[in-house]
Amino acid sequence: MATKALVAASSKPLVLSILKHGRSYGYQIIKNVEQLSGGELAWTDAMLYPVLHRMERDGLIQSEWVKLDNGRKRKYYQLTEAGGLAGQAEKRQWQKVNEALNVLWGSNPHLELG
Repeated sequence: MATKALVAASSKPLVLSILKHGRSYGYQIIKNVEQLSGGELAWTDAMLYPVLHRMERDGLIQSEWVKLDNGRKRKYYQLTEAGGLAGQAEKRQWQKVNEALNVLWGSNPHLELG
């Protein structure tokens, strides 16, 4: 299972990346993260909703209440233009981290660091 620090650090880029594929609601986002991580990232409502609210306050996402066929309401989230740009920036940053870790954890045991 992932540490709390990893869950916290990865929440914004994961949400932005999921919403890049279309609007979604909280429970579906939680299930997407669980599926994408092979069950290693187990998010809860208590963890996700503060992230969504902060991202909405920051203008990265917007929400809309939708009335379902059964009469209930569900809150859907989608990217804003600023959220799309932030998602691209997050992707570049995480790719750089991934590249560095791949070098450090790779097959070159004689890597010289300055």
